[in-house]
Amino acid sequence: MTTLDTAVRAKRSLPARIAGRLGGGVMRLFLIVVGLFWLTPTVGLLLSSFRDKSDIAASGWWKVLSHPAQLTTESYSTLFSNDTVMKSLLTTALITVPATVLVVLVGALAGYAFAWLDFPGRDWWFMAVVGLLVVPVQVALIPVAKLFDSLGIFESTPGVVLFHTAFGLPFAVFLLRNFFAEIPRELLEAARLDGAGELRLFLRVVLPLGGPAIASLGIFQFLWVWNDMLIALIFADSGNPPITVALQQQVRQFGDNIDILASGAFLSMAVPLAVFFAFQRQFVSGVMAGAVK
Repeated sequence: MTTLDTAVRAKRSLPARIAGRLGGGVMRLFLIVVGLFWLTPTVGLLLSSFRDKSDIAASGWWKVLSHPAQLTTESYSTLFSNDTVMKSLLTTALITVPATVLVVLVGALAGYAFAWLDFPGRDWWFMAVVGLLVVPVQVALIPVAKLFDSLGIFESTPGVVLFHTAFGLPFAVFLLRNFFAEIPRELLEAARLDGAGELRLFLRVVLPLGGPAIASLGIFQFLWVWNDMLIALIFADSGNPPITVALQQQVRQFGDNIDILASGAFLSMAVPLAVFFAFQRQFVSGVMAGAVK
């Protein structure tokens, strides 16, 4: 061992030396154990969704491990025949998909404008957008409710979509503007010299390069809107609520509807999980690109 190696090892802090000695197999085993504990509630919910109402009321989900005969699809049959829950899933999709698409589309256009177009007050407008990031949703609930009531869209699906879009745009513009600003100027100038207009430049050059960031934004927005309950409780139609509100209403009758709560909750969680895993590669690429830049 050289003198330089000895000096470097001596300068390492105690936590760094401990982490170095515990690395490898021990650290991997620890992370696996933590991951298993983290997944325990999800596994419990999945197993409970395949149990009968009487079995759920009588014992915990872990009884399935010793009595696999308890597993049944009756709960899902009951769930799919429940009109309230199925309509709520459709309502949630009708809210989440437009709110996600609008935020991604408008956010990408605004992000490109703030990054590469010169217009009066551009920096001041961008500072205003950044300032909107710190505005809590709760502050706008009453004013927006009065505005929507005067416009006739209170307790309607378009009203919920507009609310989610408005509060998702500041983060979308901030994220995409910073990502688009890292695109080499020479690449855009070369496209302009070839006769590409701003719209064509945006569609053919900027959007493909910004795919990872756009995918990350879409996942964040989709998860936020799909799992939202506060906005849905206030602005959604009480007669046809999203899935989060519908499940909350089923909890009020827990004794009668316990058979569809577990299956409904797992189905509600499975959709955003499927979306995340479908775009996982783009999501990781966007996060890593942002970290490097």
